[in-house]
Amino acid sequence: MQTHSLIAHPGFAPAAVKKVTARVTPDGEWLRLRWRIEGAQKLIVPPFAGKGRADGLWQATCFEIFIQPPGEAGYVELNLSPSERWNAYDFVAYRQGMSERSFPREPSCAMRKGEALAIFDAAVPASALPSAPWRYGMAAVIEEEGGTKSFWALAHNADKPDFHDPACFAAELAAPDRA
Repeated sequence: MQTHSLIAHPGFAPAAVKKVTARVTPDGEWLRLRWRIEGAQKLIVPPFAGKGRADGLWQATCFEIFIQPPGEAGYVELNLSPSERWNAYDFVAYRQGMSERSFPREPSCAMRKGEALAIFDAAVPASALPSAPWRYGMAAVIEEEGGTKSFWALAHNADKPDFHDPACFAAELAAPDRA
């Protein structure tokens, strides 16, 4: 299990959110992901829409992971919404050659929100992702009341938020121990 503190992009300050952490837990046939939002009193959660693929999820509260095998220019982008909508894309290089990634079954998503804390959990079929080891970046778009959007990632490297930037792929997942 690896837990990371995400950083809000300095050009897009949150209204009430104080901290966002993200966690990756490989679990056999599943990759379990968790984002924890502290200061969630103004958080806007997209309404339930049921499972299914959708584009443009990043335009509202959304959670993302980017996965890149070592030595490759290509990477996978996975978008997960509290609405239960999701999508996955393959890129052949930085923002190039985008195509929808095949998935053997849909990810499972759940959001729990209290006054001060929200937790978003997802379980993603491991068979749908590249085999570890890989570099990855976890990110979140957080929408709050009053039209405030903040963009959280492991790192930022530009004037505008860009989760596709290789600088954001700041964590590594080792290959599973087969012993």
